[in-house]
Amino acid sequence: MSQFTHLDKTGAAHMVDVGGKDVTERIARARASVYMQAETLRLLREGGHKKGDVIAVARVAGIQGAKKCSDLIPLCHPLMLTSVKLDFDFDEANSAVHIEGQCKVAGKTGVEMEALTAVSVAALTLYDMCKAVDRGMEIRNIGLVEKLGGKSGHWQRGETD
Repeated sequence: MSQFTHLDKTGAAHMVDVGGKDVTERIARARASVYMQAETLRLLREGGHKKGDVIAVARVAGIQGAKKCSDLIPLCHPLMLTSVKLDFDFDEANSAVHIEGQCKVAGKTGVEMEALTAVSVAALTLYDMCKAVDRGMEIRNIGLVEKLGGKSGHWQRGETD
């Protein structure tokens, strides 16, 4: 069994030293879903929400979340992100909005946490802006989809993950 990288031999938390790692392009994709009432989804899809373009605000919030990841997650390294993208897919059949985020960096450590933070903050923003019409919304299935680059190479979520 491998050791947690953020714990030393005594179990004390520490920030991993990435000084000796090579700078490589690293990419991570993550996803999250927000389930809601059909009427709430219709308002989002048609842009009929009284607060304006909720998706645009959620996109900007997700990008900002990725940029602030090291301020939120105690042992994350601050990264100079080269790209953050968020896509929103309306799923009528399941009354949900699926969010996929991708983060890129040329650096010494990966961007998985930034991608996960981006989709989480975007989902929370959707909830916040729509809660007046639908308090029963649920945020589900937050997870890493794929990561590329670095010493560990390419990882992709399989059908059974």
